[in-house]
Amino acid sequence: MKALVYEGPGRIALQDRPDPVIQAPGDAVVRLVKTTICGTDLHILKGDVPTCEPGRILGHEGVGVVEAVGSAVSDFKPGDRVLISCITACGKCDYCKRGMYSHCTTGGWILGHRIDGTQAEKVRIPHADGSLHHLPPGVDEEALVMLSDILPTGYECGVLNGQVQPGSTVAIVGAGPVGLAALLTAQFYAPAQIIMIDLDDHRLEVARQFGATHVLNSGRDDVVAGARALTGGRGVDTAIEAVGVPATFTLCEDLIGAGGTVAVLGVHGVKVDFHLERLWSHNITLRTRLVDTVTTPMLLKTVVAGTLQPGQLITHHFALADIMNAYQTFGAAAANHTLKVIISP
Repeated sequence: MKALVYEGPGRIALQDRPDPVIQAPGDAVVRLVKTTICGTDLHILKGDVPTCEPGRILGHEGVGVVEAVGSAVSDFKPGDRVLISCITACGKCDYCKRGMYSHCTTGGWILGHRIDGTQAEKVRIPHADGSLHHLPPGVDEEALVMLSDILPTGYECGVLNGQVQPGSTVAIVGAGPVGLAALLTAQFYAPAQIIMIDLDDHRLEVARQFGATHVLNSGRDDVVAGARALTGGRGVDTAIEAVGVPATFTLCEDLIGAGGTVAVLGVHGVKVDFHLERLWSHNITLRTRLVDTVTTPMLLKTVVAGTLQPGQLITHHFALADIMNAYQTFGAAAANHTLKVIISP
């Protein structure tokens, strides 16, 4: 099969690889129909994720068709159309029983990280019963790719961890795909204000179309003063950091009001400064999380109901044979007005 392989920092290549096979009774082999590229893949490519070793097939998102299952798989059979979760969950360990699937002792974020992933024609899925979801009939499969990772990540790590409440004020720093996913799902809770902050005017306009009440360009506006003016000088109740660099984390510290919550969505590859010398007395809550995908079944229902329309996030389409160009397009998102790309093996 064809697969996109990480060869070390700054290097990827489309290669021929053997088809995956069942290795354990709980495995399934899935033929990919649609997959995508995640910002985390770019972090791997930059060398920010040293636990991902050269030779790994990248990718942890997609929809496909089950081709084979192990003897212990009870919920899926060959021919089933499925959504692949970015998080692998055994469902039996202590972490899984607590709903912390990302910390599963034999799973977690392993696809495209510790084991071969989904940017290929086929993929092996361990713990299939806990790591796949049946596709609801009549729903756009491309849109459902967004439920593999980005939407549960935005919702769980940003909105839920950020304790967004009706009537509250929310600042989302970073109008990239995961920041926009947080914007879409924050609206479940009817906050009074959602302030989107980015350097890119095009993305800020997209954010306005997606429901942001206010937008601020951090390259041109005094963002902190602007947010303070919008909140009566108090600062925001929730600041969601959705970039993953020290400057945006510091900006969230500057934006947050007393009693507020800073929720970290971005993947951080270098240290950041936490200014406890001025925040120690402000009742600030700092929340971090790797997505658990525990909310995926609920999000699937909102898509079926039409409440959530994740297809809005898709801007470009590529064949697997053209995946190198897909990476270039996704990596130069500002120049290409790219949000999420769809890759068809």
